[in-house]
Amino acid sequence: MAAAQGQLPDGDEAPVVFRQAVDALLGARPRPEVTLAPMPAPKRLAPYAYALEAEVAAEDEEELADGRLVLLHDPAAPAAWGGTFRVVTLARVELEPEMAADPLLPEVCWSWLTGALAARGAEYKEAGGTVSRSSSHHFGALSDRADSTQIEVRASWTPVAGAAGVPDTAAHLAAWCELLCTGAGLPPAQGDGGSGSVVSLPNRRGPR
Repeated sequence: MAAAQGQLPDGDEAPVVFRQAVDALLGARPRPEVTLAPMPAPKRLAPYAYALEAEVAAEDEEELADGRLVLLHDPAAPAAWGGTFRVVTLARVELEPEMAADPLLPEVCWSWLTGALAARGAEYKEAGGTVSRSSSHHFGALSDRADSTQIEVRASWTPVAGAAGVPDTAAHLAAWCELLCTGAGLPPAQGDGGSGSVVSLPNRRGPR
């Protein structure tokens, strides 16, 4: 995995716990198939935010999945969060077109996230999200293009903070990257105990 780099927003003005949480993100090493890079963070969701974008690629450099993760921090601990930190994520994966009609598809995709969080020991609460699917069919001059189906998982949750008030953000990032890799059809990471609880979809798109 390419290490994420970037400057901490607000520099020394950011709370110590937020800077420590971001440092843990920047030091994480989830999987070699994942490339992470910093991106501009939204400014209206919380007083402090840090964002990363990710891409999962096969050995031939074909992109299999992508997404973004935003770490939010609000010392006021919004009631809806149930804590001072919040993780907001987006994951996009291309699947085989025939999977679009599978009635269990949304539940299975959500299990990729919850299973990965459990496997990484990333404690969380107040989780919520949506799973959307869209299919593209091409006609006329574009009829030579293959049909495609995209799954989009939007989710947010409150990472449980440790004794020092800092959550294990590296574990949460690794779990989210595992969601991307699972959706891309890659096998579970070696030594990822507990990942067997994640349900797999047959015929999902994977490395070719």
